[in-house]
Amino acid sequence: MSESSIVLPALGVLENNLLWLVFASAIISLLYGAYLAWKVLREPEGTKAMIEVSKAIREGSDAYLARQFKVMGIFLVVLAGVLYFMYTRVYPTNPMLSMGIAVAFLLGSIASAGAGYVGMSLAVRANTRVANAALTSYKKALEIAFQAGTVSGMFTVGFGLLGATIIFMIFKQDAMKVLVGFGFGGSLVALFMRIGGGIFTKAADVGADLVGKVEKDIPEDDPRNAAVIADNVGDNVGDCAGMAADVFESYEVTLVAAIILGAGVLLDNEFVTLYGGMAAASAFALKLIIYPLLVRAVGVFASIIGTMCVRGKDTAEIGDPMKPINFGFYVSAVSATIGFGLINFFYLKDPATGNPDWRFFFATLSGIILAIVIEWITNYFTHTEKRPVLETAYATKTGPATALLSGFGLAKESSVWAILAIAATIFASVKIFGGDIGLSAYGVALAGLGLLTTTGFILAEDTFGPISDNANGIFEMSGANKGAGKKAQEIITKLDAVGNTTKALTKGFAIATAVIAAIALFRSFIVEGGLSAVGIQINMPDVFIGLLIGGAVPFLFSSLLINAVGRTAFFVVEEVRRQFREIPGIMEGKNKPEYDKCVDIVTIAAQKELIGPALIGIFTPIAVGFGLGAAALGGYLAGSILVGQLLAVLLSNSGAIWDNAKKVIEMGAHGGKGSPAHKAAVIGDTVGDPFKDTAGPALNPLIKVMNLVAILILPLLLQNYSFTIRMVIVGISVALIIFAVWLSKKEGIMTEEG
Repeated sequence: MSESSIVLPALGVLENNLLWLVFASAIISLLYGAYLAWKVLREPEGTKAMIEVSKAIREGSDAYLARQFKVMGIFLVVLAGVLYFMYTRVYPTNPMLSMGIAVAFLLGSIASAGAGYVGMSLAVRANTRVANAALTSYKKALEIAFQAGTVSGMFTVGFGLLGATIIFMIFKQDAMKVLVGFGFGGSLVALFMRIGGGIFTKAADVGADLVGKVEKDIPEDDPRNAAVIADNVGDNVGDCAGMAADVFESYEVTLVAAIILGAGVLLDNEFVTLYGGMAAASAFALKLIIYPLLVRAVGVFASIIGTMCVRGKDTAEIGDPMKPINFGFYVSAVSATIGFGLINFFYLKDPATGNPDWRFFFATLSGIILAIVIEWITNYFTHTEKRPVLETAYATKTGPATALLSGFGLAKESSVWAILAIAATIFASVKIFGGDIGLSAYGVALAGLGLLTTTGFILAEDTFGPISDNANGIFEMSGANKGAGKKAQEIITKLDAVGNTTKALTKGFAIATAVIAAIALFRSFIVEGGLSAVGIQINMPDVFIGLLIGGAVPFLFSSLLINAVGRTAFFVVEEVRRQFREIPGIMEGKNKPEYDKCVDIVTIAAQKELIGPALIGIFTPIAVGFGLGAAALGGYLAGSILVGQLLAVLLSNSGAIWDNAKKVIEMGAHGGKGSPAHKAAVIGDTVGDPFKDTAGPALNPLIKVMNLVAILILPLLLQNYSFTIRMVIVGISVALIIFAVWLSKKEGIMTEEG
């Protein structure tokens, strides 16, 4: 028996009413996001020069996303058709399920893309308002930036919860089978947007910094630099749209994993016996399926309460923006804990005794605790006032080599603490449920729910980063910094620096959630594949081969992305140099650079370069599964989860450390801007850019895409296909993987030089 064959009891009046409550919470999330958008857009935009810069950023961002959606759209429609025909073989007597999975896949794709677009759309309108507010008020600038970021968070939560609830209302007790398609659609779009947006943003950023700061010794967002508009556009398509899609799919996949594993407890004979036979156990399992949706609904209100608590103060000395943000997060976390505690008390009662079963509360609480631990680890290693960043900034006094060594070594250490925190959370789940494997796996999924209960707030933190970064860019490019005064410059600089930390925090949450969700899905894969009795035996050669390949894929994937950024940045540098060389009067401010040239370079490159890594993420598990079998595919998933997590934290935190070390120097330490230490820090920052904003974050959706692909193809792996058919599938998959690598290599910079 497998999870796909489980038959749950029909939803009763209580369950249907609870679904309507969850539906209402999703609508409230969207309405609150719309209210904040209206509130932010009422704020003054600033001077004419500020508006012009903001408009250029907005137009570039919209044009890029329109192009990316067109490329993705064709691929997604084709894949939806493949899913439909594939699942007609799995559910031959129920074509509605096959159609439901395909349609849910498209809905998940649209919701993920929509979450990204809405967040970016307001961010590119809020940036100039934050820059204008910084001229007079720290409080106003902080609150506008955070409220604009909250819009992204609330729409992401609203879309995710709305989609899942509608699927539940339509498919009832079969919803768990259809939700896999919804999660896969969200994950695949997130992968595309993370890859494309990451390449765009960091190629522009690296190109702008290398010429502007290192060669021409001009400020970061100086209007004389032809790449600055592309750089600011990149902040939005990478960090706003890309991260919103990323968090959306994390939000959705943890929900899907919890629902699947909630139904999966019925495969555990001990659970059935403990809860009084199959009928009573099935009724309680239905509660375990509804409980994750209720936790998500609680998260909507917890996030709203938390975001309302982020308030700044105008005082003689500019405070640390991280303090009110941290306060809001803790309020949100406590509110969520109280909320799902009440749900556990009233809803999850032991059928035998009638008393609340508090184990599920503590499992969800472990996710909240993990979020706090991840926040502390990331904040410690990436904040401008903590030892790791200060130590790396100090290392720049002896050049870029020592700065690179310091930042990389510290980031490696942070990766260890992060994975130990995740291991402790899994261990806690095992202890909470007394070693029961089925319930322990469900508990791990609940930890993922707890970790992202405050998704609305977490994403507000992330989007706050690029909004503040753009505001700083507009501040310089519009010339507002020249007559603004020292205090206004300090306000915008501090917001920008803290934005780097909030972005790093969100990446930490996203990585941890990716691993938790992948582990929960991994358990589902083991059960569905009939591997529970024997497990994943790495002493078997084929399984060990799968493990090795799975561990290697994150390295190949991140290699392609980092090289893509390097290649594209090369062409950006050449273009910026050409304009300085051929357009007279740029340095004197008499002529404007041709900003659109650099935007075109990174837009075209990002679209070309995103295809190869995406193909690797989809077709490598297919090749391993059909070539070596389900057990080997299990080994593959285990290897990819472990290596993917370690590498993602290393890349994300090393980049954040180098970036904030540069910010420390730009605030006046070790000689300040233009000093040898500053030039060394800029080199560290440019090396770290594709680490923290391209390769590192893209590993999150990669891990989940590969797990979902494995679950989706598993029913086909278990069918008795002939050796010839399997080899044809393997051959096509391997050919596409080779094509992906070749496509990346053929775009090399040496082709331009001969």
